[in-house]
Amino acid sequence: MRKRVLIIWALCLGTLGLFSPALRAQNSEIGACVGTTFYLGELNPSKLFAQSHLAGGIVYRYNLSPRWAIKADFLFGQVSGSDMQTNNGYQRNLSFYSPITEFSVVGELNFLKLYNSVGTNHFTPYIFAGLTLFSFDPMAQYKDGTIYELQSLGTEGQGLDGMPKKYSLTSFAIPFGIGLRVNIGKYVCLGAEWGFRYSFTDYLDDVGGRYYDNDLLREQRGDIIADMADRTPELFDNQGNPLPRHQAGEQRGNSTTHDIYSFAGATLTVKFGNADRTCDLKKSRKRH
Repeated sequence: MRKRVLIIWALCLGTLGLFSPALRAQNSEIGACVGTTFYLGELNPSKLFAQSHLAGGIVYRYNLSPRWAIKADFLFGQVSGSDMQTNNGYQRNLSFYSPITEFSVVGELNFLKLYNSVGTNHFTPYIFAGLTLFSFDPMAQYKDGTIYELQSLGTEGQGLDGMPKKYSLTSFAIPFGIGLRVNIGKYVCLGAEWGFRYSFTDYLDDVGGRYYDNDLLREQRGDIIADMADRTPELFDNQGNPLPRHQAGEQRGNSTTHDIYSFAGATLTVKFGNADRTCDLKKSRKRH
């Protein structure tokens, strides 16, 4: 699955480069971004930048005008969450981490007109929105230290008789956010950006529905999967007794909301192509 997604993304970039005139003009920019990612969902409902992870990628931007730009990026990062760390010790004792690989195309609207030439405005805040295709793979550590890929386990009974099939590890998201760009001379642009990706999946954290009957899960899929599906007995009450498992049908996640992940970081891009072009896409007139 990951290989197919990467091939599709590569074809998208190749098509963009083949047919876009931007690659032959200075209104094109290419560079890199680096920053941090975090997640909001059942295992972290509200804490911004909790359990953040390093992220980075490559950026291509085409300046349509001093006000508008189109940006495409590849981003690689990781997100994680834990009831015990970011959800006030909520008695599920669930946790996860997941790599994130995304390809996004967004439109950027500058608040101020942005130019390359000396003596003109060279910075602007902006807002952006677009579409993201991303892959993920939630994992968790079992009590013996072994790492398991949670989607393949079917922790909410996915794939069993009468249950939905296992969720896809590829999904779409709507990216949106704010940023600041500063042109340094004709060829270099520095930026800072903070954005959210509202995903079309509720299983970025492998938590989205209700508890499946743990005895049936144990019978049909084994002890490890049953233990990973309901980790409440790993917690103890005041008398030192393990907490009881949840009953079949009890709420495990909130199926009415989707998960969100965020990227905040800095970008450095270099403009290339015809040196006589500026971000307003107009050549300066020569005086005779």
